[in-house]
Amino acid sequence: MKHALLGAALASLGLAAGHAAANPFGLIENQPRSELWVNPGFYSYHFDRNDGLDDTNPGIGAEYRFSTVAAATVGRFHNSDRAISNYAGIYYQPISLGPLRIGAVVGGFDGYPKMRNGGWFLAAIPVVSVEYERVGVNFAIVPSYKDRLHGALAIQLKFKLMD
Repeated sequence: MKHALLGAALASLGLAAGHAAANPFGLIENQPRSELWVNPGFYSYHFDRNDGLDDTNPGIGAEYRFSTVAAATVGRFHNSDRAISNYAGIYYQPISLGPLRIGAVVGGFDGYPKMRNGGWFLAAIPVVSVEYERVGVNFAIVPSYKDRLHGALAIQLKFKLMD
């Protein structure tokens, strides 16, 4: 009991000290943009390394950033189940942490044989992006879903064509 109280007191002090420090997160002001980005697909590092999944997911995709916090995206790629997938969605990333943009992409995906027999389904995927001049990277955490979708850290290199 004594150790639990001491632990709780130390945790409270840590929380108080954390609130006293400057918050490293910020909100990105929503302003219009007009940027077109393209990507050559993904690299996926799967959490279950023993499933024989294909980590290399080449394809073609586009991202049209219409504001500082949102972008529309479409694409096609060779997925980890060795089938062709298509996607369409919206990125919403209103939080910053230094140069990082934090949020999610919400959209439709198809081509996964065990998910709706390869048909379309909706998903929300957490995404962290970083961009510098004409190059950027999206890091997405794809959650596992039963035995139908395989969880992974997906890395997507992108290039700005116009702004």
